[in-house]
Amino acid sequence: MPKALYEKHGRIAYVTFNRPEAMNAIDLEMHELLWDIWRDFRDDDAVEVAILTGAGDEAFCAGADLKTHLPHWVAHADAMLPRNKIGDGLGGITRGLHRIYKPIIAAVNGWALAGGLENALACDIRIASERAQFGSFEVRRGFHHGDGGIVRLVNICGAGLALEMLLTGEPIDAERARQANMVSSVVAHGNLMEEAEKVAAQILRNDPWAIRSAKETILNVIGRPLDDQLAYEAFTGYSGAANPPVRQLLGRFYDRTDEGRAGRHGDGGPADG
Repeated sequence: MPKALYEKHGRIAYVTFNRPEAMNAIDLEMHELLWDIWRDFRDDDAVEVAILTGAGDEAFCAGADLKTHLPHWVAHADAMLPRNKIGDGLGGITRGLHRIYKPIIAAVNGWALAGGLENALACDIRIASERAQFGSFEVRRGFHHGDGGIVRLVNICGAGLALEMLLTGEPIDAERARQANMVSSVVAHGNLMEEAEKVAAQILRNDPWAIRSAKETILNVIGRPLDDQLAYEAFTGYSGAANPPVRQLLGRFYDRTDEGRAGRHGDGGPADG
């Protein structure tokens, strides 16, 4: 059985951390599988949204499996290790494939620890089971987040919670995560995937180009000066005028406003001038 599962049903892709016996920790093999999966999701125009979850009932993902990663990190602990890791974030979407502009939903079914928390934070919408717990335990082991955990905790929840979680090394439960805007909702454990699919269906009702452009805009305006933010939003927003559905909408608008009048839009009559 693959250590990361990848299924496509209609326009939804399902990605599952699949090492329940190890709390779905990401070993080197799973890491490579996830990179392949997210590349395929990015490039496959037939799927438009992904749901990421963990196998079993105990854990979403416990982060990097240190038994496989740590020997490599220690053996290469020189000035080049950080540089080599810049484009190689744990699981792909944390860093390296973090510019996938299709929406990704995290269905957090249990413990999201360390790199597992980082993978959840790298998703666009997070829905938590009532059993979910979130933790930054790396400080207990002598290091801290390096795959976007600090950056995204600060951006999503603020410096206060980031400092609390990183300095104490203590977890927070699903309700505390909801209050901190880490997750958008907390649902009964048995309803988690149903709720994630409901949100996916809401996304799929919308125009794919507009969804991807909106995500791109949101991600790219974070941290920029106000004038740059406004300029970037104007650039991407008004680019939608070239999107075929917008042109079709304009035609329908003219058809409604010209209803009952001579020379409907597109007939070459006076209403076209």
